[in-house]
Amino acid sequence: MALTSSPEQPLPVRTISRAIGDWVNRLGRVWVEGQLTEIVRRPGLATVFLTLRDPVADVSLRLTCPRAVCEAIGAGLVDGARVVVWGKPSFHPARGTLALAVVEIRPLGAGALLARLEQLRGLLAAEGLFAASRKRRPPFLPRAVGLITGRASAAERDVVENARRRWPAVRIVQREVAVQGPLAVGQVIDALRELDRIPEVDVIVIARGGGSMEDLLPFSDEALIRAVAAATTAVVSAIGHEQDAPLLDFVADVRASTPTDAAKRVVPDVAEQRALVVTLRDRSRRVIEHRLNHEERGLVALRSRPALAAPGRELDRQVGYVSELRARARRGVTHILDRAEGELAHARAQMHALSPAATLDRGYAVVHRTADGAIVRDPVQVDAGDELTIQVAAGSFPATAGAGPAQASPIAGGSNG
Repeated sequence: MALTSSPEQPLPVRTISRAIGDWVNRLGRVWVEGQLTEIVRRPGLATVFLTLRDPVADVSLRLTCPRAVCEAIGAGLVDGARVVVWGKPSFHPARGTLALAVVEIRPLGAGALLARLEQLRGLLAAEGLFAASRKRRPPFLPRAVGLITGRASAAERDVVENARRRWPAVRIVQREVAVQGPLAVGQVIDALRELDRIPEVDVIVIARGGGSMEDLLPFSDEALIRAVAAATTAVVSAIGHEQDAPLLDFVADVRASTPTDAAKRVVPDVAEQRALVVTLRDRSRRVIEHRLNHEERGLVALRSRPALAAPGRELDRQVGYVSELRARARRGVTHILDRAEGELAHARAQMHALSPAATLDRGYAVVHRTADGAIVRDPVQVDAGDELTIQVAAGSFPATAGAGPAQASPIAGGSNG
């Protein structure tokens, strides 16, 4: 039933605590999975106090468990162990705390852990967190390298020494964290976010040496995987050895087989780069020398050509060719003129032969009537006494027609003389 209260009639704390306890006590037993932390065994008490942590949501729940149940698990009941517990929620009104009264604890064995990791891997892959398209390539020479690793660990030494051996001027920003146990996930996430906020850090290396599957479980934690996916800086995973494959390897931008391999992947080798520069310089020199030799041979070949070896010879040849063309043109024009002149003389001779003046030169005369200038072709055209003009080759003279045709005949006949 809902409790009734008001500012004038508030409820006492005991009433609220009893109501909460009554409601919680109605809940049945449930199976819960999580990570054990803060295991407290007090001498003389038959109850062991534990904390069950959810590494994804960073939520914890207090557990109370009979000592006999915990002792039955043996060495498996340690901080950081992944377990499944069966218990009933209970509320303690006196302290106002909620706990889970555990009656059974089952450690997750290797097979169960692998199955759960595979299920988580499929879930994260389906969300696209492992897609190759979202992976970033670290810069060739980072301004600073972020390093997340255990304190004074072999992994730290491998990364730092190899990175400085390859590039002595490399700057490394270190964050030392727990790399196993219940605190590892939270500390690695905090260090990752801190380094991700430093502008000079261009790549972050998360490194740890080898270990058992349980030791490497923090690097398959869902919360850590999502934190790496959300980072804006490229992340290199260097966890364990070649055969180890935590989920961090799948979400990281670069997977290194070992911490030493991570150092090789984040900074270049100065000796290799120097040798590469020398090789490229020699190759460039050979290419340039080959090109210059090729061009020099081309110039020699061009200079050996007649046009460049003896340019006057070609000019002389062209002069001779022009002279020949000019002489040929002159002969052609002369021939045309000669032929035209012959044709003109022939035409002139023809015209002269056909000209009336030539007929007059042979002794013929042309008779004109002086009155009208008409040419007399018949004696009947002339009457006695008509004034006539007689035209001969040398000129013309006047004449007068005689009486009758008999007198005119000598004139006509005279034209033949």
